[in-house]
Amino acid sequence: MERVIVFATGNEGKMHEIRQILGDMDVKVLSMKEAGITADIIEDGTTFEENAIIKAKAIAAMTDHIVLADDSGLEIDYLNKEPGIYSARYMGENTSYDIKNANLIGRLEGVEDENRTARFVCAIAAVLPDGELLTAQGTVEGRIAYEPKGENGFGFDPIFYLPEYGCTTAQLSEEEKNAISHRGRALRSMKQKLEKRIL
Repeated sequence: MERVIVFATGNEGKMHEIRQILGDMDVKVLSMKEAGITADIIEDGTTFEENAIIKAKAIAAMTDHIVLADDSGLEIDYLNKEPGIYSARYMGENTSYDIKNANLIGRLEGVEDENRTARFVCAIAAVLPDGELLTAQGTVEGRIAYEPKGENGFGFDPIFYLPEYGCTTAQLSEEEKNAISHRGRALRSMKQKLEKRIL
């Protein structure tokens, strides 16, 4: 029987990234939509990990497959770690990231490099068919850029500057980004845990 992982997201950019990283596992990775699952999940956790667990458990109750869910976001130190767990809902769920990114850059106007520190955080939760819960986390440190740059990636990528690369995450190639991204790191950590359990 083919092994299936249902990833609790409808975000195509995210699914593409997930398939790239989990591609060499002997499993089929489906989005909720592809698995025929629709759910309106209230993410009322206070941390990325709590929200990932809430999502994974909710979807696991609707399928016999392995379920993975992530919660990720941007923490800006100068803004008391905003937008944090509210990253996707920052300024309203339907607000474009061009507007969100411009707003964040505006809020940091006049702030020097050393105070523009930020990180992307990703927590992933997995619920196995027997109910076992696994979690993993990944982060990548950087700074908020002075202007958006780059066409790759999505979300806050154009304003997340990586000093050691001299560019934003939206200027990295797909391979470079997957190698260092918060989601890439969390997924690889989760992949190792899953391989020990299911393969």
